[in-house]
Amino acid sequence: MRTALFFALAFSLFACSQKPAAEAVADDSTLRTTAQGEVVGFTTADGAHSWRAIPFAAPPEGDLRWRAPQAPAPWEGAREATRFAERCMQLSNRLNEGEDIEPGEIIGSEDCLYLDIYAPPDAEGKDLPVMVWIHGGANVWGRASNYEGSKLAVNENVIIVAVQYRVGPFGFFAHEYLRDTAEAREDGAANFAILDLIASLEWVRDNIAAFGGDPETVTIFGESAGGANVAALMASPLAKGLFHRAIIQSGSFASMSLEKAEREHRNASATIVKRIGATNPDELRAVDREVLFDAYKDGAFAFLDMPTMIADGVSLPAGPMREAFTSLDSFNAVPVITGTNRDEMKFFYFGDPRYVKRKFFLFVVPRDRVFWDRINHYMARVWRILAVDQPAAHMIAAGHDEVYAYRFDWDESGRFLFSDFAELVGAGHAVEIPFVFNRFEFFGERYDKIFFEEKTLPSREALSRAMGAYWAAFARSGDPGAAGGRDWTPWPKNGAALMRFDTGADGVDLINDADTAERLRSDLMSDAALDDEDRCAIIAEIVIWDSAFAQPLVDAAGCAPSN
Repeated sequence: MRTALFFALAFSLFACSQKPAAEAVADDSTLRTTAQGEVVGFTTADGAHSWRAIPFAAPPEGDLRWRAPQAPAPWEGAREATRFAERCMQLSNRLNEGEDIEPGEIIGSEDCLYLDIYAPPDAEGKDLPVMVWIHGGANVWGRASNYEGSKLAVNENVIIVAVQYRVGPFGFFAHEYLRDTAEAREDGAANFAILDLIASLEWVRDNIAAFGGDPETVTIFGESAGGANVAALMASPLAKGLFHRAIIQSGSFASMSLEKAEREHRNASATIVKRIGATNPDELRAVDREVLFDAYKDGAFAFLDMPTMIADGVSLPAGPMREAFTSLDSFNAVPVITGTNRDEMKFFYFGDPRYVKRKFFLFVVPRDRVFWDRINHYMARVWRILAVDQPAAHMIAAGHDEVYAYRFDWDESGRFLFSDFAELVGAGHAVEIPFVFNRFEFFGERYDKIFFEEKTLPSREALSRAMGAYWAAFARSGDPGAAGGRDWTPWPKNGAALMRFDTGADGVDLINDADTAERLRSDLMSDAALDDEDRCAIIAEIVIWDSAFAQPLVDAAGCAPSN
């Protein structure tokens, strides 16, 4: 099922590239005291102080499975925080092959609610801005250790916190068994992942001052599913006051109804419980992890097609999450940046045999370069309209005027003989992450040499430092324009104010490039480069993403229903 494939692959590509972390040596100068006890970290190769695997909640296992996170237990003595925590329990996919893990394996642990901290070496005693990073992975996959925040922390004099949260069925599950045994209102939620993130922000509020951070200047930021989770925290009444700015990188403002998640989705929670054979809450909470994941495995990617971001009426409003942003009374109206990459879908499509082929059995090339260009153009616009233009318009109309937007355009990657990565990936999904973190370890050592060529290093470094400065200025003051350089003004009521991030002649510049669903539909229907078959193929892809968005196109084009 392509829906599962698309969203399942909405991961940060850092996961392909991370080398095994070097053994860290505890540094006594990093001794800090938290509410639970003392921790001692280490000094990274980039000169930052870092602490790994600090627990922000109790392990959500046993009777705590599918409950709101509980406070972590205190400890005696100094806890050595030099090793990463295990990732949250999940099923592996092809992005784990670099770890010698085959796709479809159960990896990680339910004991996974930990965070990592990166700070400038002289941060202690200061009130530095805090930036809490939320990893991507379609909310079914991912881990905090894939993101090394040392350079961003040192370059911009900020505190970086990378958090983990329950994913897949452990993080998102709606069932009457759970509601009937709720010991607190939050236990009756369906988005346990969002509750985890709220708990991590509560820990930051109570403890980050010990690491040099200002608990009154907290920015949440994340990419892909991490960006969607940032939007969810903005919409969550339970997160009010826990953060003060928000950055959404290639995110989503969509949610699923409680009824669909529990009963109508093909992997609805009620269906999963029946497949498992659990007849009461105790049996459900005690189910073996293999039995739980096996209940989702009814197709090649079906195990990744799990309900997430559920409008449960507890952690999120009961109505569609997108609608929460139409009134100042229904979302946490902090300054926000939201943006997408110009070629988002190329990351997903460059491995899709419908659109690419192998030349001489090795080199990936587009099957049809004209169609390759057009489908990626329109699908990236759909993503942007749903993640930038529409929510920005909603917030502005509601009276929230601190909304900023960007588009990431960098596409100067290299080529390997017949495979041109500028054409195949371009400014694709997640490519902006190494620029934000100032760390160009992305596809893995073997491919980084091709993708990030030595000749582009000076311009990449300049763009990276500019983006880091904008992100940090926003974290510091709520105004990204305070970074200097090209001023970044808020999104206006009419038109658009979109900061374009690129190198070369385009560079970093503010452009007026508003887009709408109506404009996209008009362009697609009149595109002379497409015949009716190609047009309907693109429309079929849009239906997968948002059927309501696509319906006028379906009606206008008269396309036959796709299978």
